[in-house]
Amino acid sequence: MTEFTSPYGPHGPRHPKPAHDYESDRRIQARPAWRQELYRVIFEHHTPAGRFFDIALIVVILASVVVVMLESVETITARRAEVLQTVEWVFTGIFTVEYVIRLIAARSARRYAWSFFGVIDLLAILPTFLGLIVTGGQALAVVRILRVLRVFRVLKLAQFIGSEQIMLRALRQSAYKIAVFLFAVLTIVVVLGAAMYVIEGSRNGFTSIPRGVYWAIVTVTTVGFGDITPVTTVGQMLAAVLMILGYGIIAVPTGIVTAEALAGPLRAAVADSVQPLSRRTCSGCGGDGHTRDAAFCKHCGVELPLRS
Repeated sequence: MTEFTSPYGPHGPRHPKPAHDYESDRRIQARPAWRQELYRVIFEHHTPAGRFFDIALIVVILASVVVVMLESVETITARRAEVLQTVEWVFTGIFTVEYVIRLIAARSARRYAWSFFGVIDLLAILPTFLGLIVTGGQALAVVRILRVLRVFRVLKLAQFIGSEQIMLRALRQSAYKIAVFLFAVLTIVVVLGAAMYVIEGSRNGFTSIPRGVYWAIVTVTTVGFGDITPVTTVGQMLAAVLMILGYGIIAVPTGIVTAEALAGPLRAAVADSVQPLSRRTCSGCGGDGHTRDAAFCKHCGVELPLRS
């Protein structure tokens, strides 16, 4: 499988890591021919057979998700329950065989089993077996939709997945700012929730401060369930202020993360453009701080001595 890291290194843009060289992997070459072929078909998506396998697998995954969704519709289940269950077990059998084959073909079965896609592949078959023990467990099979993430590999868009590292880095770098922001929001909803408890009282549904805080959270996030609404004029005015404030609150974390995401490449570009300074001083003005490739003094224009 192709692996990619952040396209921005510590000294500027860098290219993604190249795809795994199948032919030079001694662990693969030491295997029987049939296991080598399995690996090539299942994990090497850039081959015709690999692309066909992944596309066929995605079609089966989407079909299985549709079946799971149909099983939750009572009118359809009442008429086609046996058919849907049979089809679901067929899909589960296919995914079980595929999971076992992947374990056999993988360079390291243990490493694959604990990888992101390995865990998702396992979760794709467990719900159906869990349904034999727990009622409704089969509904969890919708987790199979996560397996469609393989479509990025099939369409050769994996380089865009590498951009997730930029977003993750931006989230880590802005974690402190977001934490401060969330604390401020928490303070606002607690204060306003307590105020609404005092203003509206239990007669209007604000039976406690936690209840008022719940209303404030629902309002500031612009969800507005409507199960609790202020009745008094002061309460409605406070609610209006909180709703308007909610729109601004939604935009703040987006701006923080976006700023950090843009600052990363900018810092890398600046670091890459800054040239190290030499120890040369100008014979005319005595100025220093010149770059190593400078031929003339940046202060007076006198020709600099040879590089040192």
